[in-house]
Amino acid sequence: MKNLLLIGVLSLGLMAAEKPQSPNTLTAKEKKDGWKLLFDGKTTTGWRGAYKDKFPEKGWNVANGLLSIQKSDGSESQSFGDIVTDAEYSDFDLTFDFKLTEGANSGLKYFVVEHQPKPKGSAFGLEFQVLDDDKHPDAKLGRDGNRTVGSLYDLIPASGKKANAIGEWNSGRVVSKGQHVEHWLNGKKVVEYERGSNAFREAVAKSKYSAPDYNASGRFGEASKGHILLQDHGDLVSYRNIKIKSLD
Repeated sequence: MKNLLLIGVLSLGLMAAEKPQSPNTLTAKEKKDGWKLLFDGKTTTGWRGAYKDKFPEKGWNVANGLLSIQKSDGSESQSFGDIVTDAEYSDFDLTFDFKLTEGANSGLKYFVVEHQPKPKGSAFGLEFQVLDDDKHPDAKLGRDGNRTVGSLYDLIPASGKKANAIGEWNSGRVVSKGQHVEHWLNGKKVVEYERGSNAFREAVAKSKYSAPDYNASGRFGEASKGHILLQDHGDLVSYRNIKIKSLD
């Protein structure tokens, strides 16, 4: 009887230890290590529209613990607009989950600077591409796959990646320390580069970011700090578990 009770107690303890963490929460260890939620799962606190002083009145919504951009016409940042964090960041570790619908396009940008005059499309910044590689035509554009999911958009293709099926959650991560930046997709590093290096500037020179507008206020992608941005590209895409840790 004692053995059965002991087994029962151990089983309950094991079940408690294996209980999955709820979305949009921080563990005690994460809090101790300096992680902060950029999305609390309930409100849009900490976010506003790009080039705006408040959150968009329509298009973006919070429901069931998800921050989602709704389907519109597939255009870039024209229907409802991008959203950015109130705060700016330089050295950071950023993690987020994203879920695509069929044929969808979005993106998470960092080192975003709201240059004036306002550009026609999305605010300028470095982009972790969020895309349905199989169904969205942007995956076939650019160079060597540098517009596919997980890539540094239009600059460096993600390598050795494994994206989950459309409708399933993927985990993204961006780590920036000094000039060194990494992209991770589902626990695997897929991009690594040095901002401002010769290789980086050569990639910019071969990309759409070589246009004068992108460099009017300094070299593209080399700002010392910037906002985090989630992109409205006219497709339904959801985000959750957006967390950041300062590495300053």
